[in-house]
Amino acid sequence: MLLLFTAAIGATFESLSGMDLRTTAQMILSDSKKLKDEPVSDAIQVGKLAEEETRPLEEAFDWSRYPAKKVVATGYTAGEESTGKQPGHPSYGITYSGVKVKRDLYSTVAADPKVFPIGTILFIPGYGYGVVADTGSAIKGNKLDLYYETVDEVYSNWGKRTLDVHIIKRGSGKITEDELTALNEDETMQVFRQSYLKTED
Repeated sequence: MLLLFTAAIGATFESLSGMDLRTTAQMILSDSKKLKDEPVSDAIQVGKLAEEETRPLEEAFDWSRYPAKKVVATGYTAGEESTGKQPGHPSYGITYSGVKVKRDLYSTVAADPKVFPIGTILFIPGYGYGVVADTGSAIKGNKLDLYYETVDEVYSNWGKRTLDVHIIKRGSGKITEDELTALNEDETMQVFRQSYLKTED
């Protein structure tokens, strides 16, 4: 009976995975032997090497699966030069949607809500993911304003570019701080997140 049960599990695995059970078992045993034979420091080096070799987001996914839209993208900050507000102002660093400005794996960006509703998630080559959380008096039509922490970063890292952005998810008209945090803390994306963080929050 046990033999029949084991055979049924093996057949189910092979039909669902499309992999030969014997080959899979040999690969697992081979990999576990390699790990057992490696000194701990070698395993750490392999992990570090894997992190260093992580491809940039632009190369990691097939972006052609998502609709593209040509935009003119500029950069903005929370400061007076972009918003007219100074530190100490009650709404300094707060977007139209109510979330705080953020430069992260998923950063806050400003758009015309008639084109990209609040909450829309875009992939912006050279910048990363942008979540539409803000608007701007000069941001009308196919324009985006990408958040950076300083004016120097705007000029040195971005400037003004015309490019195709990919629409990952259309927004519902709102975004919350909790939703933005959850996007940035998605465990499967942390290897990419390090590229966008200068220091830990």
